[in-house]
Amino acid sequence: MEIKRFLEKLSSVTPTPGGGSASALSGAISASLISMTAGLSLKKGSFRKEEVKEIRKGALAVQKRLLRAVDEDAKSYEAVLKAFRLHKNTDRERLIRTQAIQKAYKKATITPQLVTRKSIQLMEYSRALILKGNPNAVSDAGVAAFLADAAFGGGLLNIGVNLDSVTDRTFVKKMNLLMKQLTRKRNRLMRDILNMLVGVKQS
Repeated sequence: MEIKRFLEKLSSVTPTPGGGSASALSGAISASLISMTAGLSLKKGSFRKEEVKEIRKGALAVQKRLLRAVDEDAKSYEAVLKAFRLHKNTDRERLIRTQAIQKAYKKATITPQLVTRKSIQLMEYSRALILKGNPNAVSDAGVAAFLADAAFGGGLLNIGVNLDSVTDRTFVKKMNLLMKQLTRKRNRLMRDILNMLVGVKQS
């Protein structure tokens, strides 16, 4: 979706696109900054050329995937709304409706999971670029990390919000474990990134 149109839709009173789509877009912007910073680090920095090329290639792949996720997240929530609009006049209709709602809520966790995983990948790229990339582009790599962190937080929140309505306890337990694992990775990465950025600012 063209960015101006997306922002217009995001600021409207319709429920989609919403926070999940905005999180995916934040990650896509982060990936764009990482690609730029990696390009600027091809001739200036302590990377081997092939290493920084791989980061750039990986960032562009993440960018494309997260751009698709902007629309995918909106569609997954629309599927939840569609399930709620099913008829509930008979016992059978109520059962079918309940099953559809549960299925939709589970599926609505898929895109946020993708966003959180890709965000962690972007944080890893950002950390590497802050450490070894072009020193004149450290702030760009730092902003990329903050945008990736925002995308991660939004993705995590949307997983949790959808899980609140899921009655399958095994699924909920599995997702809660995944969220804890992802959060630990995020915490380690952002701690390293913040420490490096503070060191750059003080030097």
